[in-house]
Amino acid sequence: MDTSLLIILIVIVLALGFDFINGFHDTANAIATSVSTRALKPRTAIMMAAVMNFLGAILFTGVAKTIGGSVADPAKLDNGLEVLIATLLSAIIWNLITWWFGIPSSSSHALIGSLAGAVYVGAGPDKLNWSGFTTIVEGLVFSPLIAFAIGYIVMLVLKWIFARRSPHTVNKGFRSLQIVTAALQSFTHGTNDAQKAMGIITFALVTADFQDHMEVPLWVKLAAATAMALGTSIGGWKIIKTMGTKIFKIEPINGFAADISAASVIFGATLFHLPVSTTHAITSAILGVGSAKRFSAVRWSMAGRIVIAWVITIPIVFIMAGAIYKLLF
Repeated sequence: MDTSLLIILIVIVLALGFDFINGFHDTANAIATSVSTRALKPRTAIMMAAVMNFLGAILFTGVAKTIGGSVADPAKLDNGLEVLIATLLSAIIWNLITWWFGIPSSSSHALIGSLAGAVYVGAGPDKLNWSGFTTIVEGLVFSPLIAFAIGYIVMLVLKWIFARRSPHTVNKGFRSLQIVTAALQSFTHGTNDAQKAMGIITFALVTADFQDHMEVPLWVKLAAATAMALGTSIGGWKIIKTMGTKIFKIEPINGFAADISAASVIFGATLFHLPVSTTHAITSAILGVGSAKRFSAVRWSMAGRIVIAWVITIPIVFIMAGAIYKLLF
């Protein structure tokens, strides 16, 4: 087998592996609130999330083009496939570490930071598109702040509307609505997160001269969507527990508010072709909702642990991807 063909096959396998891990790593983003409030049984929630993830993944490709072309120009990298191997190994390792410890870190941060680090070391600082990289990081930084604000406002409005209603009646109604918002959250997750592996594979195809544009081929869409859906079907129980129970005690009305807030931020980013962290969006929305409910109800120590993971992810994977490139190539 030709060496370049073998390398691109390795890149494709690693990219789909990343998507698969992303699926079970980020399952909690979509279903943690609905599972914790018993709006959905865990297995039902996971299977629904898998289906909606698949649908979202095959219907949108704008984020894939951003991932594939904004950090570096694949046509200008002689060693682009090697760079992508280091990128994916770094992102996969970090995802598995944070999954093992039940920390809802960002797969988006892991991939973007790893790609930047691998390009920096493997191709040189001049090959890294700093403006594109900065734009992506800005989106990753501001999206959780926006999600927090929206979650806070939505919860305040709901508290005002239902202030004189029986809590039991209110929660019963919102428990049903949570099924809809969990499905919506899963769909938006597919429209954004699954695009990242698509972008990496398309980057590889351009680098290896299999195509000369960043349009995502149909087989790449289907492969990435399937990998994400399969990963989602396995579930990420440790992170589900963290998201659903360890930030604050979530009731159905809170879960609805958090899901609708996060989904709006994620889908808005998808429409603007910006990769955002679904983990950050839903976690920040939960924190915003919890703060609106009662500031003291939020376990800020757990929130602090999550924020630390957010802050350190990009620097760590940047260095790790560079080190992996040096070690292998």
